[in-house]
Amino acid sequence: METENKILNNYLDYLKYQKKYSINTVESYKNDIREFFRYLKSENLNYKDIEYSDIRFYLIYLKDEKKDNNSSTSRKLSSLRGFYKFLANEKIIKSNVFSLVSGPKKSKKLPRYFEYNELEEMFNVPDKRLPLGQRDYLILELLYATGIRVGELVNIKIKDIDFGRKNILILGKGNKERYVTYGEYCEEALKLYLKDGYYKLNDKNQKFLFLNKDGNKLTERGVRFILDKIIKKTSINKNISPHMIRHSFATHLLNEGCDLLTVQKLLGHESIKTTQIYTHISSERLKEVYYNAFPRAKIDK
Repeated sequence: METENKILNNYLDYLKYQKKYSINTVESYKNDIREFFRYLKSENLNYKDIEYSDIRFYLIYLKDEKKDNNSSTSRKLSSLRGFYKFLANEKIIKSNVFSLVSGPKKSKKLPRYFEYNELEEMFNVPDKRLPLGQRDYLILELLYATGIRVGELVNIKIKDIDFGRKNILILGKGNKERYVTYGEYCEEALKLYLKDGYYKLNDKNQKFLFLNKDGNKLTERGVRFILDKIIKKTSINKNISPHMIRHSFATHLLNEGCDLLTVQKLLGHESIKTTQIYTHISSERLKEVYYNAFPRAKIDK
C-alpha cells in the first residue's frame, strides 16, 4: 500500500505542477484512482499486473454494484487511462492496458439555463440598500455579464479590474489568463458595491473583490449558498447550479446571433468542441427565426 500511495502521490504532483491541473481536477483523479485501488485489493489484484479482463469486471462492478451512470464511468476510465499512461512512461508497467478499453456512450444532455425573465426575477431579489445585498446583486450581474466560472469569480482582486475599459483579468483553468468584458448594468452594480458595501465589509483590508459577512474572501461554496437563497425567494422551480448562469450567458449570446468562435473565447474554452454544446437554440427562438426568414411562413395581408 505504501508503494501505491507513493506512486499515486507522484502522479498527482505531475498533474498539479507539470500539467497545471486545478485543485478540483487533481482531487477528482485522486478519488477515482483510490477507488480503483480499493477494488483491486478486494479482488486480490496488483495494480501492475492487471489485464483487459480485469478492467471489464471492474466496469461491471461500477455498473451493477456502484450504480454509476455512463458519465461517471467514463470519467473514472479517463482518470485511470491517464494514470496508467503515466505508469507506462515511467517504466513502472510495460504497457497501458487501459488504452484498449472504450467507455460507455455518454448520454447527450443539453446544458440547462435560465430564461431572460427568470434572470430578471433573480436580479430583483437582493436588497441593494444593504452591503450583502449589493454584493449578491453584483455576483449575479458579473456571472451573467461575463460567463465566468464561480471559481474564477471568487478569485477576482480589485487590481484585476480595468474600470476604464470595463475589463477584468481572469485566471482560468490551467492558470491561463484571459480578459472578460462587462456591460453597463454590471458596471452600475460594481460601482454601488465598491462605493458602499465593499467598504463596509472590508475591515481586514482584503485584496479580493467578493467578501463574506466576516470580511474574509468569499468561497465557491459561499456563492452556491447565496444563489440557493436567492432562488428560494423567486417563483423559479428548477434544480439550479451556479454554472447555469454561465450556460445562460453562452446560450443567450448564440440566440442573439453571436458566432461560436467569439463565445469560445469569452468562455475561455480551449477547444471549439466544448463550446458546441451551446449550439442548441430554444424552440421559441427557432420559431422566431423561421417566421421572420422563410418567405412563405406568413401570408401578407
